[in-house]
Amino acid sequence: MGTYAAVVLAGGAARRMGGVDKPALPVGGRSMRDRVLAAVGDAAPRVLVGPGDGVAEGVRVTREDPPGGGPVAATAAGLALLDPETTLVALLAADLPLLTRAAIGDLLTHLAPADRPALAAPSGSSSPVDPGDGPSLASPQAGPAGPERQVDGVCFVDADGRRQSLCGVWRVAALRTGLARLAAERGGSLDGAPVRGLLAGLAVREVPWAGDGPPPWFDCDTDEDVRRAEEWVR
Repeated sequence: MGTYAAVVLAGGAARRMGGVDKPALPVGGRSMRDRVLAAVGDAAPRVLVGPGDGVAEGVRVTREDPPGGGPVAATAAGLALLDPETTLVALLAADLPLLTRAAIGDLLTHLAPADRPALAAPSGSSSPVDPGDGPSLASPQAGPAGPERQVDGVCFVDADGRRQSLCGVWRVAALRTGLARLAAERGGSLDGAPVRGLLAGLAVREVPWAGDGPPPWFDCDTDEDVRRAEEWVR
């Protein structure tokens, strides 16, 4: 599947949880942030955008500009710390306590070039996805006479078909192009920019989770979500 980097976004304000440091909350005795970083333990480099107290050795830490500026500003800060040769990056929220390496493997496989078996799941991951009910390309393709457009990224969709953009793997070049376009549209600022604006125009393959265990895209936005995650990891 090749090498990839990971950028974990941990700078949110968690307003629905009283402003706590949400990624630092434990699930199954381990912080959500550390669970996400462990799921991408083979990524190089791993970048954390947010508070870095107690982070594992080797993880690069930075902050978005301005602090609290939102996921797009945090994405820009994280990509700035990638090595020049990095072509693929897992872009992940830090409140995904059920994320696993198998789930990341699924996403990497679905981002494979069109001439490779992109729908074959890796060993230990979800079962192979049938093209009839599996990943869908959710953005414009080339015309009838041309080849299918290269996929710019893949992300999970939940059971209702909602895209989980911060649980995906993306081509670095496509994200950087999107960041530059969005900054130009907003007068040079990415503060408060929406993720949907960053991904506008990208060819995104949406992947339903078909593996064993709880959904890896499950994010914890409330105290009740944290309790549900605790039950899943018991």
